[in-house]
Amino acid sequence: MNAMSVRTQSSEPSGETAHRAGFACFVGRPNAGKSTLTNALVGQKVAITADQPQTTRHTVRGIVHRPDAQLILVDTPGLHKPRTLLGERLNDVVRTTWAEVDVIGFCLPANEKIGPGDRFIAKELAGIRKTPKVAIVTKTDLVDSKTLAEQLIAIDQLGKDLGIEWAEIVPVSAVGAKQVDLLADLLIPLLPEGPALYPRAT
Repeated sequence: MNAMSVRTQSSEPSGETAHRAGFACFVGRPNAGKSTLTNALVGQKVAITADQPQTTRHTVRGIVHRPDAQLILVDTPGLHKPRTLLGERLNDVVRTTWAEVDVIGFCLPANEKIGPGDRFIAKELAGIRKTPKVAIVTKTDLVDSKTLAEQLIAIDQLGKDLGIEWAEIVPVSAVGAKQVDLLADLLIPLLPEGPALYPRAT
């Protein structure tokens, strides 16, 4: 039986020394906390752009620079139930983005039960086999410990129902800056080894 992997701030740091660099995207229904989480990780409310030729054709939202790693956060269009051919094409763009990034963070707010929109996205994620997926429970500052525990269990069960093996399940509060650094700590080992892809802003 697979135990649910839920990380808290007491986790031991990894002994990895090789530099890692790669791309991540956050997905989730509207108001799931994706933008707030991106801003908290990057530490500023601006999108970072590069003057050099793009190393990715995706829009870069921000870059987390560390001595041993560079985590590049990219935009992904919102996935929705298509009602038109254009909607189908937009969803194709989303799936392509998901397949090209190194890790996907699926944001689910702690203060709202899993709904049809979450399940729709999760079913699509289940079809992206090779990309690691991290379930991120956002807005934990808005709930008590019992409600948070229930949401963690529900997300673990959602993965089991759809055949998704979460690399991690991480509760965070971007507003309260709780476990945001831990989230970066857990995303970085999922990136490939390699040099920085963008220069550090001066």
